[in-house]
Amino acid sequence: MKNLTQPEPLQRSALAAHEKLDGGRFPDAPDVPGLRSLIRESWLRSAGFKANPDNPAAPLAMDHDELEDYRSRHPLATIMPVINKLLVQPSHDTGLLVAVGDEVGRLLWVDGDPSLQRRAEGMMFVAGADWSEATVGTSAPGTALALGRGIQIAGAEHYQRAVHPWSCTAVPFHDPDSGALLGVVDITGTAAAVAPHTLSLVEATVAAAQAQLRVERLQAAAQLAATPVRRRSTASAARAPGAGAREGSLYRNSLQLLGRDQALLSIDGKTVALSARHSEILALLSTHPDGLSAEELCVLLYPAEGSSITLRAEMVRLRKVLQQLNPGAVPESRPYRLPLDLVPDCGQVLSCLQRGAHRIALEIYRGAVLPRSEAPGIIDLRNKVSSLLREAVLTDGSADSLLRYAALPEARDDVGIRRAALRLLPPRSPKRAAVVAELERLEAELRA
Repeated sequence: MKNLTQPEPLQRSALAAHEKLDGGRFPDAPDVPGLRSLIRESWLRSAGFKANPDNPAAPLAMDHDELEDYRSRHPLATIMPVINKLLVQPSHDTGLLVAVGDEVGRLLWVDGDPSLQRRAEGMMFVAGADWSEATVGTSAPGTALALGRGIQIAGAEHYQRAVHPWSCTAVPFHDPDSGALLGVVDITGTAAAVAPHTLSLVEATVAAAQAQLRVERLQAAAQLAATPVRRRSTASAARAPGAGAREGSLYRNSLQLLGRDQALLSIDGKTVALSARHSEILALLSTHPDGLSAEELCVLLYPAEGSSITLRAEMVRLRKVLQQLNPGAVPESRPYRLPLDLVPDCGQVLSCLQRGAHRIALEIYRGAVLPRSEAPGIIDLRNKVSSLLREAVLTDGSADSLLRYAALPEARDDVGIRRAALRLLPPRSPKRAAVVAELERLEAELRA
């Protein structure tokens, strides 16, 4: 790895490249010697999002009350003591800031050196601000989320000129059970923020926090299992409205459907592979939180006319599987309904698309929803997720996003995606040859 604590060559290259920026227009990705390729590609994405390099500060995405409510329910709230012990407390003596953001790049916690915090307020590096690539361009939090891996950004490598006095290191935080992207952990400051050991430090902290999150889930599951059923039911009934949503967010009860014929179900830190039919049933119930009658579920589940007797037998078997994971997860009947929040990965994709975060949606998307399922409801869900993702990538995606989508099995023969990528790729990009070859292959197959 390049030693970013000696940044003079990097800074000269980045400043030279910044001269090519014209109000955020950066169409040709100039070949500036010494400018790292990942920075060049991030600047291209930033320009595609119409991020303005001359904006003096990041926008505030949440006011105080919204922020307090949102982060109290965020799954990373439970691991903040680990982040505080390993990163925040030491940062008070080292002239650094520690930030934790959500999966779309909004900062939820910012702490560390008090004088540095006051300086950072000038560029709105504060809790509640949006530091995604789409908003501020290249920065460690936003670019780490875009790439799905740890990254260091030094000085003038930032897209916004107001951030040039700063350097930062950031690592994405993934759910230890489902693999879903939950957020990002960042260290920001001067040259020490991009020292060679800093990336390893943040990666180790994230790993420790993931382990702690898993331990807390196991402890919660054990406590729930030890609670008498009657008392557990009473406590559940006494919960305030919305408490179920908080519990679901905290323990990340999740269902992995994308690119798999058999779903993986994770509840309270326990994971099990489901049969194909049980995968379909839970997929449908998780996307219909108000429940489905037996007749409605049969229509969505069976390609031909389904039997309610067959459905009841499947539900008996499914209840036995769920009983072993968590008795509180057993579906209710009349209508069939899940008693806890179960987050399907396809639901995360749709949520990101609704917020305009197609890059994160593409990061989560591992393929079509239960690709071999012939259940009518699953086919509709599969088509909805796939078509909305394709539309978002075609409408707002960078060349990198288009090429990443083109690598999916469902896009193997997608001429439109490849033509769109070719239009966005710079004339001298080495990636153009492969795209042209793919288009020639597809056109030859169409002629045959």
